[in-house]
Amino acid sequence: MIYLDYNATTPIHPDVKKAMEPFWDKEFGNPSCSYTLGKKAYRAIEKARAQVASLINARENEIVFTSGGTESNNTVFKGILWALKKRGNHVITTQIEHPSIINPALFMEQLGFEISFVPPNKEGIVDPQEIKRHIKKETVLISVMHANNETGAIQPIAEISKMAKEYNIVLHSDAAQSLGKIRVDVNKLGVDLLTIAGHKLYAPKGIGALYVRKDIPFLPLIHGAGQEMGRRAGTENVPYIVALGKACEILQKRLANGENERIAYLRDKLWNGIKDLNVVRFSPPICLPNTLFVGFKGLLGQDVLNAIPEILASTGAACHSKEIKLSHVLAAMGVSFEEGKGAVRFSIGYFSTEEEINRAIELIREQVPKLQEKTSK
Repeated sequence: MIYLDYNATTPIHPDVKKAMEPFWDKEFGNPSCSYTLGKKAYRAIEKARAQVASLINARENEIVFTSGGTESNNTVFKGILWALKKRGNHVITTQIEHPSIINPALFMEQLGFEISFVPPNKEGIVDPQEIKRHIKKETVLISVMHANNETGAIQPIAEISKMAKEYNIVLHSDAAQSLGKIRVDVNKLGVDLLTIAGHKLYAPKGIGALYVRKDIPFLPLIHGAGQEMGRRAGTENVPYIVALGKACEILQKRLANGENERIAYLRDKLWNGIKDLNVVRFSPPICLPNTLFVGFKGLLGQDVLNAIPEILASTGAACHSKEIKLSHVLAAMGVSFEEGKGAVRFSIGYFSTEEEINRAIELIREQVPKLQEKTSK
């Protein structure tokens, strides 16, 4: 098995798993309790909060733990938008966002908010000037993902931030895909809100966080007791919070030691090994170092992966009831059906090796020409 789908999810890092273990049985206390067992759990949460904050250069009290990226994004669109409602009811986002942004935005539209979905250019990058053209006096929130999960395209968040500040608009960015792959600094980006998803960071599924800059108006998505400084009710998931903190600590060290350069080398090696197979590249030159999104012309992406079961990757076109539908990202980029139907996303990660990439190239070069020959007959 050659796992090349790290943008979909990551395996749990062994050191993350080890950090979680005491909190399953020995350190099982409720963090809200005042006795020793509860205090140990509370201290573990606060340590994890500091680890997450350090990775993105934030203050510890600006980190709110959630159940994952989807909850964090829903908190922005349902909680914070209500908190901003007295200022205005207009939101700007993009056509290439994750469904956990697009669908809450459409839900809020039903409740009377106005949503502008800005298209990207042909490289999948949103033009800040296009964002600016949509700003109006009622605009209270701009939400643009930091890096796209399919193409890996990195969006110009810092430039968008300058405009947001000029017009006193809150800026949110979904950094689920970029965090741990490139350096993410909330102050350099100039964001007010940032989404974090644990299962993209070698932590378990079911844990995430939302960075909330100080003084940003905030209404909780989940009401109850006063956990997370009153911003997210519910008894804390201590083992998973510990896991997220440890994962952030590991990735911060790996980035400092050039992990992204190693990953980029493997990504480029893969591209150079297959680029002569009548294939188009959808990932722009400046993108996440681990992401290679390509289209095998004349083929279906799913057929390519079916022919190479040793490689685990994702397609950019979904088949439903024998109907092939391009991803919303490719459609927004203006990719033709013929090119887009053959889309496959390869994403490399922490445990990927050069031997795996060499073997992947061999398998692709062995099977794709056979498929192309069969299709041309």
